[in-house]
Amino acid sequence: MRTLSVSATSFGREPARLSDLLDRGPVVLDGAMGTELDARGVDTRNALWSALALTTAPDVVREVHSDYLDAGARVITTNTYQATLPALIRSGQDAAGAREVIAAGARLAKEAARQFAKEHPEEPVLVAGGLGPYGAYLADGSEYTGAYGIDVPEDPGFREVHLPRIEVLVGEGVDLFALETLPRLDEAQALVAMVKGLAPQAECWVSFQVRLDGVTLADGTPLAEAAAWAAQEEMVVAVGVNCVAPGVVGRALPVLRAATDKPLVAYPNVGDLYDPATKTWQSTGEGAGIPAQAPSWIDAGARLVGGCCRTRPAQIRELARAVSL
Repeated sequence: MRTLSVSATSFGREPARLSDLLDRGPVVLDGAMGTELDARGVDTRNALWSALALTTAPDVVREVHSDYLDAGARVITTNTYQATLPALIRSGQDAAGAREVIAAGARLAKEAARQFAKEHPEEPVLVAGGLGPYGAYLADGSEYTGAYGIDVPEDPGFREVHLPRIEVLVGEGVDLFALETLPRLDEAQALVAMVKGLAPQAECWVSFQVRLDGVTLADGTPLAEAAAWAAQEEMVVAVGVNCVAPGVVGRALPVLRAATDKPLVAYPNVGDLYDPATKTWQSTGEGAGIPAQAPSWIDAGARLVGGCCRTRPAQIRELARAVSL
């Protein structure tokens, strides 16, 4: 296996598109933002989770992005997973201030990417706009179940969560989107439609939240059905799973590969258990398996590999080394 190598590509010039990079080989994603903020003394135990740091600790957010790039990530995701207009307004921002917070998520990631590109002009660097699920806005753990209690996508509140964030990110020049931890196919379909309506030339990847069996989405929809839908969506350049235990990835990838020829995505958490009430994690010690298992994921069709909750730059560094072998 070889990691991608693209000459004369930098963030400061016209960036390569993700689809172009994927044609050249595996691409390493970043790891967790919230975990790293916690480790650096930034409290994330609140309804905004890591998004609160966009206003309370922006320099730390930028440093985390930079550290992932230094570790070997070549696509970093904006810290906007939980940054939505209604959530920010609920926390005390007015509408204009809330939009500015979301914009800061894009700007901080771009600043980190631009600085890295100056120091490593031969390396490709892309910034993806992070779009978390409606369950992340609810902050009740429902991204792991899909039990939203609303009519998706017709509910006006659903659109109020997703659409303004996409508008702001597009306004900041983001043309790559990470639609991640999605527990429902109808939410993925609605999000792609929203992105397409605002930025028809954009690209995105879609990664689902799946059950332990690796064959069904969190809400019970067959993963094969979701992958078959993604196979027909031109805007979706890769499809896969994230924020699942590492062992689930190996069960999900063959299901995805049987339904689509598109590049696959895998960025699991370390396998720890999350308590949405206390917003804390119980360690299981599974995380060491991510770099070790990554080569088998690539053999199974994964081309975007990284880490989700509880992963840190040290693990992404190990992952990048494993992918390059």
